[in-house]
Amino acid sequence: MRKTYLKLPTRTAPLIALCALASVLGGVAWPALAATAEGGAPSWGMMTVELLGGLAIFLYGMMQMEEALKAVAGERMKNILAKLTVNRFMGVGTGALVTAVIQSSSVTTVLVVGFISAGLMSLSQSVGVIMGANIGTTITAQIVAFKITKAALGMIAIGFAMLFIAKNERTRHYGGMLMGLGMVFFGMHVMSEAMGPLRSYQPFLDLMQTMDNPIVGVLIATAFTALIQSSSASTGIVIVMAGQGFISLQAGIALAFGANIGTCATALLAIIGKPREAVRAALVHLTFNVVGVIIWLPFIGFIADLVTAISPTYPNLTGMARVAAETPRQIANAHTFFNVANTLIFIWFTTQFARLVEWLVPDKPLEEEAIIVRTRFLQDELLSTPSLALDQVRMEIMHMGETVNAMLHGIIPAIIKGDRAALESIRQMDDTVDILHAGIIDYLRKISKQAMGDEQTRELLQLMEAASNLENIGDIVETNLVVLGHDRIRDQIQVSAVTQQVLGDFQAAVSKAVAAAIEAVGQRNERSAQVVTGMKDEINRIADSAAAHEARRLVAEEPNRIAAYTLEIEIIEKQKRIYYFAKRMAKTVLPAVLQERG
Repeated sequence: MRKTYLKLPTRTAPLIALCALASVLGGVAWPALAATAEGGAPSWGMMTVELLGGLAIFLYGMMQMEEALKAVAGERMKNILAKLTVNRFMGVGTGALVTAVIQSSSVTTVLVVGFISAGLMSLSQSVGVIMGANIGTTITAQIVAFKITKAALGMIAIGFAMLFIAKNERTRHYGGMLMGLGMVFFGMHVMSEAMGPLRSYQPFLDLMQTMDNPIVGVLIATAFTALIQSSSASTGIVIVMAGQGFISLQAGIALAFGANIGTCATALLAIIGKPREAVRAALVHLTFNVVGVIIWLPFIGFIADLVTAISPTYPNLTGMARVAAETPRQIANAHTFFNVANTLIFIWFTTQFARLVEWLVPDKPLEEEAIIVRTRFLQDELLSTPSLALDQVRMEIMHMGETVNAMLHGIIPAIIKGDRAALESIRQMDDTVDILHAGIIDYLRKISKQAMGDEQTRELLQLMEAASNLENIGDIVETNLVVLGHDRIRDQIQVSAVTQQVLGDFQAAVSKAVAAAIEAVGQRNERSAQVVTGMKDEINRIADSAAAHEARRLVAEEPNRIAAYTLEIEIIEKQKRIYYFAKRMAKTVLPAVLQERG
């Protein structure tokens, strides 16, 4: 199945659509508006068309570039995050790298929440990753500051050709990335041209002077970034305005500060109804950004002098032309300096940050947490990056597997000598399994609506099958084995000590197979999968031995011997059925050649 990446991005889709609609309406109204323009006033209708149309192209290009980047490198991002966070400094570097690729500090934060929930990362370790995520978001501003507008249409043409002509999936992804980057630069060019007449329009220049008040600049950028949910996009727009000479360097720095705060809105919206770990991670992100802005706000002048000294200059230009040429790069450098400096300051206090948010968001009482059954790792914020979303499904299958393993470990003792309460407790566990299974299948359905390559589509189908096989194991325990336990109580059947040992040994082997199958799916562990398929002969041998034991026991002079024999044979048959589903789970991880052998 061949899919491309020309789709409307989800996060800023409403804003992009609004810009496009306003551009069309402005085009319809332009002749009337142009006719009423007086003196030196700009042609508002034409400018509206060009400005909003350019903004739509800019935002769409940025999202297109991000989608392609995720498709190219997103597959490895989770593994990088999991393996390179051994200390706070590696965490910063990893967070910066991952966010530079997926271009969303909010997505990085969501991944971090999953690792905390799984016990793969402590909250103090996550603080370093979140700090690094802020550094990663500055990459887009640096790219935009190059202003390669002359090459924009060529990049779009080449990217389009790669996207629709190339047969190799990875080449198409690179084409989508190049096309998106070209659209970013072309959108910048359109916006710059649209705002050109405003250079001589004094009321607008007076309005822009209010941006020199840093508090006003921070508040405006915070609100705008919260609206479009992308600090990279809002910083890029600030650079476009600086390229026209509309805002000063200090105003641009204040706007970049506000963008850092506004980007936290995405994470704050995402934590509504989420576990405590998600709330804490989002709070770390917000606290880090807000405190950083408060610290550096009085030193905007110092930052401006610093980036002026280290940024390229154009002494051959004068006046507005020089400001327009130099300021964009200076703002991009100030944005990077701010985030790097904040990280260098706060990296020594990651433990204190963690303690602060744990104090602000304490754990709920255990009994309150136990009432709520919900998926732990499935976050809608990751749906736009299918490779990362599919990895979250694997983690959720392991979460579901914890309950199934608990059912398997408890069911044989409950059948043999447990009371009705013990059996009911195990039956209720299957309700949890059913809820998690429904959540996984629904999440996979949402992923299937995204643009995916052939390999990701195969992985999605394999995970769907694995989750269903695990749910079938839970159903066998609930609908078959629990019923056998009630039959044993009703018929007052006594199971001999030797038979208890035989059934217990068989259960241990089957439980081992199920645990290995869950590990195989959750960790993409082919060795564990081979362990499961390799147990086929052992399971058959144990089943045959158990059946032979039951045949010998059939002639024993004991009460209810026929009923006991029927019960014990049924237990053996259901255990074999459980192994069958465990083997099917494991096969979803193995290559096709090994699947046939199993």
